[in-house]
Amino acid sequence: MSSVAFAGYAAVFDVVDRAGDVMRRGAFAGAGVVPLLWQHRGLAVGLLASVREDARGLRVEGVVADLALARLVRGGAVAGLSVGYRATSVRQGVRRELLSVDLVEVSLVAVPMQALARVEVVP
Repeated sequence: MSSVAFAGYAAVFDVVDRAGDVMRRGAFAGAGVVPLLWQHRGLAVGLLASVREDARGLRVEGVVADLALARLVRGGAVAGLSVGYRATSVRQGVRRELLSVDLVEVSLVAVPMQALARVEVVP
């Protein structure tokens, strides 16, 4: 078993997450490559080659180097993605709208906070 390449969305815009927050377009403006973690903890489990906003959300591409986790991603048992961030600009209404954040890390997760934040491509 070897590492596995993947792509997907770590956040999708204008979708309410399990905490009631909504990430808005432009929230990740200027974000660069950050560590790839497992469940927001520990050491990096791989590398992100690309982190960028598009019309849908925060698109990421990378490689899972941890062999046990790579096997789970390849098999579809782990397909959730999530972002670790510090909010820098929010608008509070019925929902907390995240207008700007400092991206700290992206994680592969068993259950994503945002249901549509998923690994979509495993070549």
